Amino acid sequence: MTMLSVNVNKIALLRNSRGRDFPNLCNFVGKLMNLGVRGVTVHPRPDERHVTRQDVHDLAELLRLYPDVEFNIEGYPSEEFLALVLAAKPAQCTLVPDDPAQLTSDHGWDVGVNQTLLSSVLARLKQAGIRSSLFLDPNPELVAGVKTVGADRIELYTEGYAQHYDLESEHRLFESYEATAEQAQQLGIGVNAGHDLDIKNLRRFLEIPNILEVSIGHALVVESILYGLEPIINQYLAICAGEEGLFHYY
Repeated sequence: MTMLSVNVNKIALLRNSRGRDFPNLCNFVGKLMNLGVRGVTVHPRPDERHVTRQDVHDLAELLRLYPDVEFNIEGYPSEEFLALVLAAKPAQCTLVPDDPAQLTSDHGWDVGVNQTLLSSVLARLKQAGIRSSLFLDPNPELVAGVKTVGADRIELYTEGYAQHYDLESEHRLFESYEATAEQAQQLGIGVNAGHDLDIKNLRRFLEIPNILEVSIGHALVVESILYGLEPIINQYLAICAGEEGLFHYY
């Protein structure tokens, strides 16, 4: 079964747009947990344009009361980011090669070029008892480097899959995701996935065996505005559980 981890950055962005604590991020996460979600993701950026450092601390404190809910913090491994992660002690830290000015993540790590940095950071996470994951493009040749630097998992960057979903070009690209996942699993590296996955394309992607976790935020929030939070969460959880026969929204 694949775990759904809901990225709540967009909820924080909505709150920040009005200068009030509404919607309250911890309250929203509480609603997610009540609906059966067992994973929460945040990607705090240096300019705090959505999730803030205080949000990270508040969510960490909340989720310590729910040991069956996993907290995943994503970000570029600056010293400031690492200090935040080590203080919050999430279940997982996903490292992404973002420039501070980027609107959103748009590529995976060049592990070879960044080997020294990643090896050092991953060793610090391991010492702190925090599971690690590296944002990675769908290229099997990159996986050996992931093993070398010592990451526990990869997170397949799925924007390319989402862009080509249901087109003739999907098949060849999908094969690259399958091959990368298989190579990682053969080396004992767990496989997560995320970026632009949605209700339409998730089921097909999860035909790849043993995807441990999917992180979904933007699409899930938009779909929830259109169709309601509870039915959308139920649909996602059912897809992650491999259940059939549910109605579709599109």
